[in-house]
Amino acid sequence: MAKRKYSKRGNKTEPAVMTLTFNMPVSSGPNVSTIDLSQCVSIVNRRAMRQGLNWAVAGIKVLSSSATTGSVTLKKLPNTWVTSNAWEKAFRAWNKQQMEAVDDAGAQSAVARYRDFKIHADVEHVTFGFAANLLPSVTNSLGLPSTFTPGEWEASQIVLPMSESDGTALIAPGERFLHMVGLNVNGSTSRGIIEGYADSRAYPQSPDPISPDIDSTANWLARMFDSGNDIGDVLENATDRNDNLPYPQVDYPGGQNQAAELQIHDIEYITGTTIGGVSRFKGGNFPCGLMRFASNITGDGFLTVVIDLVPGPHRGYLCEPMTEM
Repeated sequence: MAKRKYSKRGNKTEPAVMTLTFNMPVSSGPNVSTIDLSQCVSIVNRRAMRQGLNWAVAGIKVLSSSATTGSVTLKKLPNTWVTSNAWEKAFRAWNKQQMEAVDDAGAQSAVARYRDFKIHADVEHVTFGFAANLLPSVTNSLGLPSTFTPGEWEASQIVLPMSESDGTALIAPGERFLHMVGLNVNGSTSRGIIEGYADSRAYPQSPDPISPDIDSTANWLARMFDSGNDIGDVLENATDRNDNLPYPQVDYPGGQNQAAELQIHDIEYITGTTIGGVSRFKGGNFPCGLMRFASNITGDGFLTVVIDLVPGPHRGYLCEPMTEM
């Protein structure tokens, strides 16, 4: 048998920056900072990465001074099948709307080179915009931080068609951003992906199954085995208990009414006795690479955030498309 030749290139892990550092500003009281891993990795590697990736993170460290006390909460998009399916349905609709318009105009060659489906984490993220995303930094020989300069990283929009306000006046088409969790309708600014997904689906049948009166005397098959005149109680236990959904029928987690917030990934308390001024957060996966740090700190200045990524086959990183989440 001839010897098989295997490509070395297919087994090679591409070079990629595995550690990202950030200077997160804090001041007395609540503060929030959002990190988009795909944006950051695109900048530090000079290589375009799509946002629609489920990123693996090995671990996170937060470095603080002895004068800084308080807590830091790390949140992310809900790690559920709902998030995965809602993201894919929104992406398919966004892509279909644009590609149909491109085909109608015969403008296939004019499509943007780095066109990508980019969403916000929540309404708060929409309010601050991508321009407020925390970007990675490096430290020079004097120990002073220098932040990377961003490239173009714009949020995707959908277009809602013309409508009639009172049956006579037409309202022009409107562009809307998209956010994953929370309100379905955020004024004229954005639309909720999970709540929009929930509103587009049929409800599961509850109670399930719906059946005839199986305790009826007409049900002779059951009566054949009713030797103790207890068939009614037995049937009630078998058919009436746990015949409804174990979750709200209408409300989806991460939607408008059920847990309408980002999912907590980890919480760490920072005190003057924190060993070496280092607080460690567990690793995990982060849908769309979106990380939200919420700090409640006494004192002003910066916290240094160090994120360790995982080597893998996707352009050097361990991550998967949101469609495979």
